[in-house]
Amino acid sequence: MLLSANESYERAAQDIEMLTGRSVSHSTQQRLVHRQPLPLPEAENLVEELSVDGGKIRLRTPLGQPCHWRDYKAVKLHEQLIGASYRDNESLIDWTNQQPLAATLTCLGDGHDGIWNIVSEIGSKDQRREILDWYHLMENLAKVG
Repeated sequence: MLLSANESYERAAQDIEMLTGRSVSHSTQQRLVHRQPLPLPEAENLVEELSVDGGKIRLRTPLGQPCHWRDYKAVKLHEQLIGASYRDNESLIDWTNQQPLAATLTCLGDGHDGIWNIVSEIGSKDQRREILDWYHLMENLAKVG
């Protein structure tokens, strides 16, 4: 499973054959990985600050075809953990809400609606202190004044 995590399934299949002399196809590698229970980590300490952000991930395509880019979202529980999801914001929100959240929770985001939609589901409205990150604040400050 470690080889599959560090490389593509195809490359993992090649490495396993080289290391063990046994052939295990890339599709078998993928099935084995997807069968593994991968429990999400839990914060050991009270979560006082978190950041929510999104990004792009490139999906591999057959040689000669254009690649596909897909969006993901991530939550960083400052000084503790990072959780991410691909097309599953609800799981990310549920995971975050299962953590020990402080009475006042500082939530940092970039101002994108998709980010604030996630933040709005974390904790309670009275609990959250929502802050726009410095870069995006400065980028949009001129629009105000």
